[in-house]
Amino acid sequence: MRTLPATLLAACLILSAGCASAPKAPPNAMTDSPLHPDSTEASMAAASRARTAATRKTDTADILHGDAVPDPWRWLEDEKDAEVQAWMAAEDALARRELERLPAREALSQRMRKLFYADSSGVPVQRPGRLFFMRTYRDKEKAVLRVRDTATGEERTLLDPNGWSADGAVSLGEWNPSPDGRKVAFTRRPNAADEAVMHVIDVDTGIEGPEAIEGAKYAWPSWSRDSSGFWYGRLPVDAAIPVDERPGHAAIYFHRVGDDWHQDALVHGATGDPKTFIDASASRDGSTLFVSIQRGWSENGLYALDLSKPVPGGKGGSGFQLIAKGEDATFEYVDTFGGHHYFLTNWGAPNKRVMRVRTNGSLEQQAWEEAVPERPEAVLDMVRASGGRLLLSYFEGAESRLRLADADGKNWSDAALPGIGSVEVIRGDPESPTAFYSFTSFAFPREVRSLVAATGASAVWASSSAKEAFDAESIQVEKVLFSSKDGTQIPLFIVGKKGTPRDGTAPTLLYGYGGFMVSMTPRFRAGVIPWIEAGGIYAVPCLRGGGEFGKKWHDAGRGKNKQNVFDDFTGAAQWLTDNGYTSPDRLAIYGGSNGGLLVGAAMVQRPDLFRAVLCAVPLLDMLRYQLFGSGRTWIPEYGTAEKAEDYRVLKAYSPYSNVRPGTRYPALLMLSADHDDRVDPMHARKFVAAVRNASPETPVLLRIEKNSGHGGADQVEKAIAQNADMFAFLMALMGVELPGDMQPKKQP
Repeated sequence: MRTLPATLLAACLILSAGCASAPKAPPNAMTDSPLHPDSTEASMAAASRARTAATRKTDTADILHGDAVPDPWRWLEDEKDAEVQAWMAAEDALARRELERLPAREALSQRMRKLFYADSSGVPVQRPGRLFFMRTYRDKEKAVLRVRDTATGEERTLLDPNGWSADGAVSLGEWNPSPDGRKVAFTRRPNAADEAVMHVIDVDTGIEGPEAIEGAKYAWPSWSRDSSGFWYGRLPVDAAIPVDERPGHAAIYFHRVGDDWHQDALVHGATGDPKTFIDASASRDGSTLFVSIQRGWSENGLYALDLSKPVPGGKGGSGFQLIAKGEDATFEYVDTFGGHHYFLTNWGAPNKRVMRVRTNGSLEQQAWEEAVPERPEAVLDMVRASGGRLLLSYFEGAESRLRLADADGKNWSDAALPGIGSVEVIRGDPESPTAFYSFTSFAFPREVRSLVAATGASAVWASSSAKEAFDAESIQVEKVLFSSKDGTQIPLFIVGKKGTPRDGTAPTLLYGYGGFMVSMTPRFRAGVIPWIEAGGIYAVPCLRGGGEFGKKWHDAGRGKNKQNVFDDFTGAAQWLTDNGYTSPDRLAIYGGSNGGLLVGAAMVQRPDLFRAVLCAVPLLDMLRYQLFGSGRTWIPEYGTAEKAEDYRVLKAYSPYSNVRPGTRYPALLMLSADHDDRVDPMHARKFVAAVRNASPETPVLLRIEKNSGHGGADQVEKAIAQNADMFAFLMALMGVELPGDMQPKKQP
């Protein structure tokens, strides 16, 4: 059972502010001097000022808990309005014109083509006689779903989204093969958005069935043991339901393959609470359907339905038994084998443990027994079953460790990893002796490895050709600890070329997230490699609000504690400058989604620390975020301005609410998407208008990716274009020169 879809987890990240009010931001020392009239920065600033004059300001305001709260760019919230559409078109045209003329952009684009267009494979899903996996190719824009016959080794493409639309706007979303491996349920996502339609394809014939199930935005198909159908979550497609209330209308249905989905049996009704998610997983043995009702990222209730009885219809939720009450604890169904159901939980164990319960007895929480105890020095991140054993991935100091244990938690052994890095995905089968996992690190593109559960021996199953495109030996990775504002020790990864001088001159990009229990562990980012080759540093702190150190770490960075996250991030920036890695005029910050909130807050709280800001698909107006997109599902993480006690916290750090006229802010490249149905792009539009109005000499560009959702376009070409724009923007502002072999060739 997925506690939440991984793509959804990455959507909103921020931590709560503990200060009563934000201090007036000091002037930005690094940009106090007048701009040179011929500089690239001056050109971008002039173009930005021209747009300020074209962006009207109103006297709109709200009264919230006795406070008058101005919102002069409220009109930019209505994306369907013709004036807003024209404004967006002009903004994107300006941004692309300015970015395309940057000196390093074309050379960066060419360099990135060698890194991004690569042959690689995802972690396979095992079914009888077959392996299903995603694969990228050097000559394709989108990854395809492949199926391999394990007896013959023959492979073929089952789903190829490259041909689904002429403009490449339709994407492959979730997919799950049936237990017999003969069918795959999958979703298509128009414009790479979260909204989706679910389909079924016959693996033998490649023919799709009649299914086109709408409202599959959060759907994960969980198959019945006999492969006749699957349980899934469905949202109503009804324009009369307000967007912010829609999650509360999600319900669980059972679909029998080939039937009219409009007649699918309602198995569990909607919660009626838009702050919740509902998800279903059938046990491997077919005995039980587990339904999780999740409130935020800190708790969920787990319900069980006995599948030996007829599947209920009509009255949703009938027959379900609450077996684990989520009171500040999470419960995730893992697998069923050896007569037990296994669960991963932080109930009574902030660093998580594995519990199990017999399948033929009471499933209630008091009958559970501990299979794998909590480890105080490590956080249990993932658990899978393989060959009758448990495969466990831990974080120790924000680095992955892989361990094996018997089904009862005995006979421990370690599985050797290729180095210091991150285990991203594990897939196994209790009846198969072999599992598969993916490993990556800052200078190590994703590699898929097979693992023999009985011995822990592993071997490379598939590697990425991206490793051929750069010199990994020239890259150095450090990990240090620094003290945040309240004295908490925060890990910081620092990645750069070996021999980079510590004289404060290295251009540095600081990346962060800090929320929703998302862990910032070592991972490969192809777009960062040219930056490092040009002498740049890439730094990643493990901020509170993430999951690197368990539940307590998450709690220390959410709700009323959100300001801790921003203090951790600005603390990392200060440490890098104090220790000679960089200086404020050579330091940029980058974050997306909840990380966009992070960099927005850092920008308005400490504009003196940064030269430039890359802010992607962000939350920025924290007083109104809950009214848009999936916002109400994030209230357990952030709180809501509808409550007085939360309002004081949110107002203190909400980036949009704390832009101060007369402050010189760092240069801003805002990265938005025109079909982001998770975090509404109104945040980006309003913040751009506010910063421009407050800081006329600051270059502010708004780049809007077309036919793209919250996770960005899934075409390689578009990913290259965005990354080239980002790093060309930073290099132009910091005067970074490309190494000789990356310099554009002069025409004769």
